[in-house]
Amino acid sequence: MCSAPLSGRPRRFVLKPRPLPPRAAPTRRCAAVVRSRPLGREAPGADASGLPAAWEEEIPSAKCQTWRRVCPRRTLATQRTGPVSPKPQDPPMKTKAAPRTPLPILLSLLLPRQNRLRTEIEEALDTDLLKQEAEHGALKVLYLSKYVLNMMALLCAPVRDEAVQKLENVTDPVWLLRGIFQVLGLMKMDMVNYTIQSLQPHLQEHSIQYERAKFQELLNKQPSLLNHTTKWLTQAAADLTMSPATCPDTSDSSSLAGPSPNEATNNSEPLSPTMVLCQGFLNLLLWDPENEEFPETLLMDRTRLQELKSQLHQLTIMASVLLVASSFSGSVLFGSPQFVDKLKRITKSLLEDFHSRPEEAILTVSEQVSQEIHQSLKNMGLVALSSDNTASLMGQLQNIAKKENCVHSVIDQRIRLFLKCSLVLGVQRSLLDLPGGLTLIEAELAELGQKFVNLTHHNQQVFGPYYTEILETLISPAQALETKVESV
Repeated sequence: MCSAPLSGRPRRFVLKPRPLPPRAAPTRRCAAVVRSRPLGREAPGADASGLPAAWEEEIPSAKCQTWRRVCPRRTLATQRTGPVSPKPQDPPMKTKAAPRTPLPILLSLLLPRQNRLRTEIEEALDTDLLKQEAEHGALKVLYLSKYVLNMMALLCAPVRDEAVQKLENVTDPVWLLRGIFQVLGLMKMDMVNYTIQSLQPHLQEHSIQYERAKFQELLNKQPSLLNHTTKWLTQAAADLTMSPATCPDTSDSSSLAGPSPNEATNNSEPLSPTMVLCQGFLNLLLWDPENEEFPETLLMDRTRLQELKSQLHQLTIMASVLLVASSFSGSVLFGSPQFVDKLKRITKSLLEDFHSRPEEAILTVSEQVSQEIHQSLKNMGLVALSSDNTASLMGQLQNIAKKENCVHSVIDQRIRLFLKCSLVLGVQRSLLDLPGGLTLIEAELAELGQKFVNLTHHNQQVFGPYYTEILETLISPAQALETKVESV
């Protein structure tokens, strides 16, 4: 079979270059391959990133600089499949924690001059030596425990002697060490409290000087900074001038021999700076919250004064409730301190919401107190309250919340008189002659009076010089020279 005749012109074989893909094709195909192919299944001839290894070899560098710079092969694979996990390494070696010893706590209980005792304790409780003995099984736990207990008995406060003696009878090493560290923690707290108590006078002195210096800086910038303080003291002096010399509710203590705090406070002597300042502090417990002309020297203590005012009001209602309740139940129930404490706890807990819901709170108090009195009388085999007496008791208790109530007014005046006596004579001396109706709340009055005295005393120490200058203009110079406000 003959093939077709060839043309006269010989055929030329030309090697054509392999066509290159479009410029954008690698980027699209690269993304498509990574998105479409699941993890763990790479294309033939592809590396771990899922891209053919020949792509970068086939594509000239001059024509794919943009693709290489924007979308490198490794970066694209990492964005899709996540970061490549590093090669797993061996876990770090675990080191044993240092054994816990009582050495640091015992050393913290020593005074700076006890150098010999410090050296002895460091030698007896050397941590490295104890660790070596424990590794070789030569650690004498009972001997060390006895040594630690002897040091604790030597260094502890008297209040911890009983706890240390109890540890000497413990034989179980685990419970013994646990008890030692527990008592050492208490001894450390005792040392901290002692340090704070010993430094308190120095801290208080520096606090007084610091507050006075800062206030003087503000006063130099604002000369009118004491305007409200001057107005406050002027009103206190006017109250002392216009008020009667004695209160009508102090007649019950007039039969006592000797001068009483009430007589010492409410005398007919001329005005003195101390009495004017005490009256000013008492007026702060009646301060209207909407009145913005609060004394500048007491702005830092305004929140504390409001808390004291709230406690004063609560004590007034509590004392009034106890006074009214005692008139219905007699001295049988109120001769029991347990019954009185129970009524005080009930009244105090129910008066917590008095400011937000006064009517509901006092109604609940009247119901609970009446029920408690009725049940206690029945338990003691006495005649219980009749329905009329119960209704009368509840009605009188509900009226106590009103300021115009006579019982509320008298109790409020007597509590303020006690606070005034506490400022002049001190809390403990004022407690010796409590007005009638306040003996049932003696502990609460002592706490309130001590807080009030501490606050006013600190304020008087800081701003005493400023008060003296203002009061010298309010009273006669002769009286100002006789008594001056105590200052530091």
